[in-house]
Amino acid sequence: MTRHFTINLPAGMALLNANQRPHHAVKAKLTAAIRGAAMEACANDPTMWAALEAAGDGPVLQRAYILGVLHPPSRRRADPANWYPSFKAAVDGLVDAGVLEDDDHTRVVGPDMRIGPVVKGGRISLHIQEVDTVTFAAFQWRTAS
Repeated sequence: MTRHFTINLPAGMALLNANQRPHHAVKAKLTAAIRGAAMEACANDPTMWAALEAAGDGPVLQRAYILGVLHPPSRRRADPANWYPSFKAAVDGLVDAGVLEDDDHTRVVGPDMRIGPVVKGGRISLHIQEVDTVTFAAFQWRTAS
């Protein structure tokens, strides 16, 4: 049975957008805040907390597919891929929390970014699905030899 977790970052939280060009100190502060919020969301989710406790010193998941959902603050058109820096920081927070050992290509597929329902203030969510070795291999790019 595969496990699935949903981590919601706080609504109204400042997010990073690829179209922004913030000062490096501002970007670092926002990145750290998003990572910390993802880590805190893991600790505050009862299902995730139980999985973290059961995993002990190891990661909760060996491999995962991650769907990142942008919940915009309004119905205005939005390109969820522009928020990749925020999704990346949130995935790093999953690693910090112990959900994954690392977020490299040998363990994670995604995050694939999609648009979701409007949430007052806007927010991002991560839907993390455990994948087995065979399913994970099916996601990998094949090249002709």
